[in-house]
Amino acid sequence: MTLIQPPLPFLGLMLFGAGQLRSRRNLGRVLLFTGFIAAYLSCTEGMGQLLAKYWIGTPAALNPPQLAMLKAESERDHKLAVLVLGGGIRQDVPEYAGPRPNEISQERLLFGIWLAKRLNAPLGYSGGIGWTAKRQIDTEAAVAGRIARDEHGMPLRWAEEQSKDTRENAALSLSMLKKDGIKTVVLVTQDMHMPRSMRAFQTKAGDEIRVIAAPVGQRRDAMSKWHDWVPSATGLARVNYAVYEWVANVAGH
Repeated sequence: MTLIQPPLPFLGLMLFGAGQLRSRRNLGRVLLFTGFIAAYLSCTEGMGQLLAKYWIGTPAALNPPQLAMLKAESERDHKLAVLVLGGGIRQDVPEYAGPRPNEISQERLLFGIWLAKRLNAPLGYSGGIGWTAKRQIDTEAAVAGRIARDEHGMPLRWAEEQSKDTRENAALSLSMLKKDGIKTVVLVTQDMHMPRSMRAFQTKAGDEIRVIAAPVGQRRDAMSKWHDWVPSATGLARVNYAVYEWVANVAGH
């Protein structure tokens, strides 16, 4: 996966173009220029925003009227739940002397806690040990549960600890929620992960549970300022995330 993520493919294109300069100068120049422009753009917030909106198709954030309607629904029949999807943990964080959510999971968890309190709804978390997490010992849900309870006063109602990917998130967590009579799930995950997550959850939920998207990590505007098109670590990370989600979608995960 790393080999197809920017800027490596474009650096390879530039190297290939450089190799063509002696025998096919014009082709070599075109490849060098194309590779340079692509590598540059792949490190910008602007390109990340373009890919998120028009390539991945991220949903809009929940707005105040929607939140008000969901809160009224939650308080009326108590069949609404907020569910956060895990995005990984750091197993050994020295300053905390133990495991902590990574940056993505932390963002999702904090928003899920805020949302559950805002909607007066119970909170769940889905995340075990991912397929590639070879050195992970603690499950994501266990780590998130401790933080939610001890640091935010929001114990998890559901902690699903067996899933290894998004499809298992859906299958295992929905099974738990159905047993408790939940009819509406407000799903919290990253904006670019949301289309894939919604597909998995809606497939498993069928007509029994309604799934509402509550994306995090969105940018209101990351294309109109000059600095949106200046290379940055944040820009590169966002573009790489878009490529990762596209590949996962194509692979059907």
